Amino acid sequence: MQRYFLNEKAFQDQTVTITGDDFHHISRVMRMEPGERILTVKGNGLIAVTEISEITNDTVIGNVLEWKNEEKELPIQVTIASGLPKGDKLEYIVQKGTELGALKFIPFIAARSVVKWDHKKVGKKLERLQKISKEAAEQSHRTVVPIVTEPMTVDQLIGIASEYDHTLIAFEEEAKRGETSVLASVLKDITSGQSILFVFGPEGGLAEKEIEKLTSSGFVACGLGPRILRTETAPLYALSAVSYHVELLR
Repeated sequence: MQRYFLNEKAFQDQTVTITGDDFHHISRVMRMEPGERILTVKGNGLIAVTEISEITNDTVIGNVLEWKNEEKELPIQVTIASGLPKGDKLEYIVQKGTELGALKFIPFIAARSVVKWDHKKVGKKLERLQKISKEAAEQSHRTVVPIVTEPMTVDQLIGIASEYDHTLIAFEEEAKRGETSVLASVLKDITSGQSILFVFGPEGGLAEKEIEKLTSSGFVACGLGPRILRTETAPLYALSAVSYHVELLR
């Protein structure tokens, strides 16, 4: 069954009202008809098996047949902070990172970021990224849609560090030096409900001054294996490692 994330207002008792892009997808793309069933997800993660009862010119109306409570989320909360990369790489990170279980994405303005977001276009860029996150969450059968925040500076990342149980930096120099224990140690000891803020540099990596500022504020630098990963690959490696440790090994 197709899955759609809806806001709380779409649910009234046992009736579900769907409009906008989701209406278009159901009626025009999937060409569904009354009697067919879909999964509708509330903001609190509850999932309703919903039977379509009526399709008008701009609205799909359905009836809730059954409520389900699925366990699809990582047992720990992972936030990915990515130094602004070139082209559509951030879209790729958000899409694949959502599939792998990330809960939040923070674009950050790194010293070596070639890309500079026009302040006037930030809203549209975030809207686009949030849409990608929603579609990837639906495709991968998540129960929540990850949030994409407004871009932050390194100082702002330091300012929110206290909200996390662990703050890590993917640093290629640590990989070159053969560091292999930090990430494994953190994932071995982390417990359900805890959180990680993971910082990744742009194409040119993080500058030494950024590393110094972050580590002096409690962030821990770690390697991601012996190979040097692209800026769009490193977050996916980290999320895969998290999933392996906290889901497959336990």
